[in-house]
Amino acid sequence: MKKNLLLSLLFLLLCPAVFAQNKPAALSQRMVDSFIKRYPDSLGLEQNKVARWGYEQGLMLKAIERVWERTGERKYLDYIVRIMDYSIGEDGSIQRYKYEDFNLDNINTGRILLTLSQQPGLQQEKYRKAAQRLHQQLDAQPRTKAGGYWHKQRYTNQMWLDGLYMAEPFSAEYSKLFKQPKGFDEVAKQFALIEKNLVDPKTGLLYHGYDESRTEQWANKQTGLSPNFWGRGMGWYAMALVDVLDYFPKDHPERTKLIKYLQRLAPVLAKYQDPKTGAWWQVSDQGTRAGNYVEASASCMFVYALAKGARLGYLDKSYQKVADKGYQGILKQFVQTEPDGLLTLNGTVSVGGLGGKPYRDGSYEYYLSEPIQKNDFKGVGPFIMASVEMEMVK
Repeated sequence: MKKNLLLSLLFLLLCPAVFAQNKPAALSQRMVDSFIKRYPDSLGLEQNKVARWGYEQGLMLKAIERVWERTGERKYLDYIVRIMDYSIGEDGSIQRYKYEDFNLDNINTGRILLTLSQQPGLQQEKYRKAAQRLHQQLDAQPRTKAGGYWHKQRYTNQMWLDGLYMAEPFSAEYSKLFKQPKGFDEVAKQFALIEKNLVDPKTGLLYHGYDESRTEQWANKQTGLSPNFWGRGMGWYAMALVDVLDYFPKDHPERTKLIKYLQRLAPVLAKYQDPKTGAWWQVSDQGTRAGNYVEASASCMFVYALAKGARLGYLDKSYQKVADKGYQGILKQFVQTEPDGLLTLNGTVSVGGLGGKPYRDGSYEYYLSEPIQKNDFKGVGPFIMASVEMEMVK
C-alpha cells in the first residue's frame, strides 16, 4: 500500500504536465472557447450573419489576442487571422469599410491589423497596408475648432467618450511601429480635450458627449455637454487610458498627464461602485433611482482598467481590491454556465448614443430604454480582458 502511494506521488512530481492537463481552464480561456464555438467563422453581430467592419469585432479579437498571448495556443491566432482575412484584400483593401464616413468606430479593429503585421509567417504587408488606410482616415478626420476628432462625419462638432477607445490605442501603437513621434502629441491632445471639456467638477465623472457648437438638442446651451453620465462611455475612456500607455514613450512629456488622468478617475470609479453588488450602474451616479440597473460591460471595463492600472504601477495597489470586488460582482451577477457547458455573459446594454434617427436625447429615460443583451460583444470582450488581468495577479 505504502509502495503504491509513494509511486503515485513520485509520478505526480515527475509529470507535472499530467496535473496541468487536469487543471480547469481559466475563465478567460473558457469564455473565448465558448465564444468561438458560437461564432466559428465570420463575426457577424448575429450568429450565422456575415461580419461588417466594426469596432465590436475588433474588441472581441483584441480580447482573444490577449488570451493567445497568455496561453501561447496557436488556435487563437489562427482564429484571429481567419476572421480578419474575410475583410482584408491582398492589396490591403478593407471590405465593408467606408472611408468617407469618417467614423472613429471603424478605427478600433486596426489594432488587430497592427498585431498581424508583426507576426512571422503571415502576410504582413497586406495587414500593414490596411492599417495605413485607417491611419489616413485619422489624418483627415474632421475636427472641432479646438482640434478634437468628430465622432463621425454626421456628428458634426461632437466628441464622445467612446471615440477615445476607438481611435487612440490604435494611433499610439501605429505611431510607435511606424516611428511617427508627432502621433503621440495628437493622442495626448485628444485626451486633454476630453479632460478639459467633459469632466464634471462636482463628481469627477465624465459626461458622454460634448457638442462644441452647442446646437444639438441634447447639448447644454452653456457647456455643450450631454445630460448624463453613461457607464460604458466612461468604461471606453478608462480602457483607452490604460491601453495607450502600453505604447507611449517613457520620456514623452505628456505621458505623466495621461497617468494623472487615470489617477484622477480611479477614486471616482471606486466611489460610484455599488457597495452591495460590486458592479457599476448603467447611469453612473443614480444607483438608487427607479429603473437603473448594474450593467455588465461598464463593470468589466472598469475592472480591466483598475486591475491593469494597479498591476503596471499607474495606480496604487489598493485599487486591485476595488477590481477584485468588481470582478466577484461580475461573476455573481452576470456570468452563468449553460447546460452545454458554454459560458454566458448577461446584462450588457446593447447600445448608447446621442442624436441620430430616431433621436437619442441623452436623458435618463433614454439610457434605460435600450435593450439588454446576452453575450453581447461589448460585454464579452471586456470580460475576457478583465479576466486575464485578474488571472495575472493570482
